[in-house]
Amino acid sequence: MAASTCEEGVLMELAGIGAVLFDMDGTLVDSDAAVERAWERWAGEYTVDPAAALAIAHGSSADRTIRRLLPALDDDAVATAAARQLALQYDDLSDVTATPGAHELLNVLARLGLPWAVVTSADARLAEARLDAAGIKAPVLVTVEDVTVGKPDPEGYLRAATLLGVPVARCLVVEDAEVGLRAGRAAGAMTAALKGLDGDLRLHDLAQLARQLDPPPTS
Repeated sequence: MAASTCEEGVLMELAGIGAVLFDMDGTLVDSDAAVERAWERWAGEYTVDPAAALAIAHGSSADRTIRRLLPALDDDAVATAAARQLALQYDDLSDVTATPGAHELLNVLARLGLPWAVVTSADARLAEARLDAAGIKAPVLVTVEDVTVGKPDPEGYLRAATLLGVPVARCLVVEDAEVGLRAGRAAGAMTAALKGLDGDLRLHDLAQLARQLDPPPTS
């Protein structure tokens, strides 16, 4: 009974959602393999343990990850290393696709008239390339170039909510990385978590969220 009550409470909160704010990689776009290939190549060039890089890279900006991996680098060296890491990703789109349920969910948002945005730790060039490969056109896109501090800082999600004209407390942040969920919580948004992570709502895939936002009529 308690679980049912909890689920009903979440669905009631979803009814008040005014906008959806998506992470990109691993959430709307399945680019995990491309991301891993780029970090593995970069790690080889910079003599870094690839496993250590992959353990902390997901959901974070390249420069933030590099500062953690190579704390002795100065700002210019970090910028050069981050530019190289991104360069390894720009043209690696062969297996980049939309995640399961992504297009179904976006169609539901269009039908319901709910605005949405993408907030990503990628730069604009990479974000647009991956979204295009997945057949997704974001009405509002906030990239690492639009913020002074990346996730887990809430700046990106707060900016997206402002651009959409929706109070962040009425936004749902959809994420597949803990660093992004922390950003969503810090912004004051409701969170939906993929990949077994813990949010206000836990999702198997985006099709589940589509059904919860727009449930089929009961007979």
